[in-house]
Amino acid sequence: MAEIIVAESAGFCFGVNRAVDIAFNVAREGKGGGTLGPIIHNKELVKELSDMGVVSVDSIDEINGRQPVIIRSHGVKRDIYRELNDMGLAYIDATCPFVSKIHRIVYKMSSQDYTVLIAGDENHPEVQGILSNCVSNYYIFQNEQDLEELDKMIPSEKKESICVVAQTTFNKKIWQNCLKILKKLYTNAKIFDTICNATSKRQVEAHSLSQRCDCMIIIGDRSSSNTNKLYQICKNNCERSFMIETAAELKTEMYAEAELIGVTAGASTPERIIKEVLDTMSENITSSVNETENFEEMLEESLKSLNTNERVMGTVASITPNEVYVEVDGRKQTGFIPFDELSSTPIQSADEVVKVGDRVELLIMKTNDVEGTIMLSKRRVDAQKGFEEMQKAYDEKQVLTGLVTEVVTGGVIVVSNDIRVFVPASQAALERDANLEELKGQEVQFRLIEFSQRGRRRKIIGSIKSVLRDELNAKRAEFWENCEVGKTYTGVVRTLTSYGAFVDLGGVSGMIHISELSWLRIKHPSEVVNVGDTVEVYIKDINTETKKISLGYKKTEDNPWVILERDYPVGTVVKAKVVGLTAFGAFANIIPGIDGLIHISQISNKRIEKPADELAVGDVVEAKITGIDFEKKRVSLSIRALLPDDSQPAPVVEEEDEVVAVVEPDAEPVIRELEDEVPAVEEALAAEDAE
Repeated sequence: MAEIIVAESAGFCFGVNRAVDIAFNVAREGKGGGTLGPIIHNKELVKELSDMGVVSVDSIDEINGRQPVIIRSHGVKRDIYRELNDMGLAYIDATCPFVSKIHRIVYKMSSQDYTVLIAGDENHPEVQGILSNCVSNYYIFQNEQDLEELDKMIPSEKKESICVVAQTTFNKKIWQNCLKILKKLYTNAKIFDTICNATSKRQVEAHSLSQRCDCMIIIGDRSSSNTNKLYQICKNNCERSFMIETAAELKTEMYAEAELIGVTAGASTPERIIKEVLDTMSENITSSVNETENFEEMLEESLKSLNTNERVMGTVASITPNEVYVEVDGRKQTGFIPFDELSSTPIQSADEVVKVGDRVELLIMKTNDVEGTIMLSKRRVDAQKGFEEMQKAYDEKQVLTGLVTEVVTGGVIVVSNDIRVFVPASQAALERDANLEELKGQEVQFRLIEFSQRGRRRKIIGSIKSVLRDELNAKRAEFWENCEVGKTYTGVVRTLTSYGAFVDLGGVSGMIHISELSWLRIKHPSEVVNVGDTVEVYIKDINTETKKISLGYKKTEDNPWVILERDYPVGTVVKAKVVGLTAFGAFANIIPGIDGLIHISQISNKRIEKPADELAVGDVVEAKITGIDFEKKRVSLSIRALLPDDSQPAPVVEEEDEVVAVVEPDAEPVIRELEDEVPAVEEALAAEDAE
């Protein structure tokens, strides 16, 4: 008696199933819609959708207002997205995630001027979509011979930057042969194995099954690339291999006298059609089907439903870029975790979360009895556990740590224990107008200020500000406990006023008065410091009652009088710049902050009526320091002391009433004249002191 063996991977793959679900959901809404090209390569299913109002069209021009537009699992050319947006048409992208991955790879590598080699059928819509993402040179090959011919066409300078991808349904055996050639021809090539795992698994099973069976039945649309490849694989191993689209094409003579019959189906073949074929075969032969009395019992057993929202344990079997496959304990269904159901925090790859062989607890999100798959979530199980921990943290007012993943309207989202917590803008920082974008990607501490659940609806609100305020208060308490006059601190300038600069010392603010910013006379603090500057200051005074702190900034070693005493003793010759003229002399700047007086009698070795006869403001003169009074902060200069002798008797310099007087022989009128000037000189010096 004949036995029928059905390949485990027969029928819809994840990408096709996703696209079909999207199309039928749109059809059930009764709003019409259109698919750009057949949603999958199966005439029966396309007709069923058309009868429900979702029509397949060949171009955007044929849409005629049907919305939404569904982009099929094979994907479309890059320009189509722009055209849809330009026309204002709503669309749903049902492109298989594996195909989208190839688009991203090709666009990125070709943008870097890599030459792209594509293994596939140039006329296939999937390959057409891939080509549209190439912005550099590309070549297509279908087998080993094509690949070797291409090598003759590629310029030598382009062979150093080669990128290779494959159509998701490309023949796995041919691909492996091509890999050997690629590695030999292009040692630096970047090769991406983009054949869909489900496709690969289906081809491996077809190869193995066709080697064992007397007859192979391959079910699928003849326009389907992966179905044709299955047929080719089976035909190579089993002469009696037949491809059919529906049960109506099945003939008894195809499998007559066969003891072992193998059945497989392409990724675009609905389970309904597979079942019809098997039912027809069951009526014509009296044998067990996969060790059961009939196919329906086998199907129901293998597709045993699981309750959604149930927690199950499983072992990670394999990892792909878009999903993780899991062997669920005690179940025959294929379990998979979509990439976005692995973790609540942003991740780059699945192996950041799980490894092959890991035991994981999962939540059932959806079962597909037709395809025999279970959609699982690790993220939601972790979230359920996290919710319980959150409840405890809220009750005990614990400080939690989380990652800021999003900036949203009115605040930010922090993920902690796989729970999304909303932090309002008013609770996100100490400053009212803080830039929330700066928080994105940062790990923060927060406290829950609201936590409630009504049915399935949860309200979780946190406060980063609450924790920051506690930290600030702790810093303030520590500061006031340890601060003392003379102690040095490093702070940050926060604000400037006309009378000084306010400095943050770590939770406590102190002020540097404008007179303490510089030994020189300044008009505004911004001449010395700016907001945001890090400065070293010392405490000059503390008022513990008002909590006010006066800070010093200028350093003793920068005091001009200290510099003068150290570097410019009496007798030093300096170049000084005239900064002011009076009736009795000229004031000249020696170093920044210190002016000296050149008395009229010390300007020239001859008598002058007024200083302006010899000097002008801005002149730079060479003068000798003849006297320094550090107590009264006065310096006397003399130009005359450096002038050549004019053969006159040497003048005698006397100090009388703090006025430099010049006494010459037979010059009593001059002496009387100088004495008359004494009050004016004293008045000028007093004015200088006042300044």
